[in-house]
Amino acid sequence: MSLSLRGVGLTHANGQVALSTIDLRVTSGERLAIIGPSGAGKTSLLRVLASNLQPSSGEIELLEQQPWRLPAGQRQKLRARIGLIHQSPPLPPRQRVVTAVLAGKLGQWSLGKSLLNLLHPLDLAGAQAALARLDLADKLFERCDQLSGGQLQRVGIARVLYQAPELILADEPVSAMDPILAGHTLSVLNDEASRRGSTLLASLHATDLALAHFPRIIGVREGRILFDLPPAEITPAQLDALYANEQLQTLPASPATAPVCLQIPRC
Repeated sequence: MSLSLRGVGLTHANGQVALSTIDLRVTSGERLAIIGPSGAGKTSLLRVLASNLQPSSGEIELLEQQPWRLPAGQRQKLRARIGLIHQSPPLPPRQRVVTAVLAGKLGQWSLGKSLLNLLHPLDLAGAQAALARLDLADKLFERCDQLSGGQLQRVGIARVLYQAPELILADEPVSAMDPILAGHTLSVLNDEASRRGSTLLASLHATDLALAHFPRIIGVREGRILFDLPPAEITPAQLDALYANEQLQTLPASPATAPVCLQIPRC
């Protein structure tokens, strides 16, 4: 079992309920997309799974450990086994791309090796190979502040590819990319997870990308899971309920269904 949530709830300090009685089980090597409207709780769920936020209630198990019952040092070691991809990667503007990618191993390296890497990159070939998979090999020595938003997102993904974690959590990882590049990037991420047997959970606002690239889809609204299904079993009515009051979004045609719209008015 890669992760398990039982009755997990999260209430912020201001009283806002972000998650409510979440039950979720994911086996090792599964690949899931989390979809839902803005403010549904997708990012909060990923932050709980990354052990960056402690749930207000319920139990969580990650990689066969209960993070909030571990001493701080052991919890940090657990986090080194998790790769977290941010929508806006927190990369220092003046940092070189090669250093940003190699930072994926900092949680696994000794302090001395980590400090040495900051002065002299220790694995140029490894960093370049990760970047090449995302068509960024030519950016190896660029500064992060010289890159576009989509390029920065791909650098963040390359860092996780280099890290080779057991669990990959991606929060809107392709939001700054055009549809073709986003599709290619998700294919690379899925291929990496499949090749290594890593578990992958990605939150996506683009429903068409989720349905096209992931074999299991979780629909989240108002901090609750509305459905947990394979793409072929998700109905237009379920998507309407999930995205009620959201801006009209169009789904791609599938072999079994004609094109549908998520919201009223219907196509």
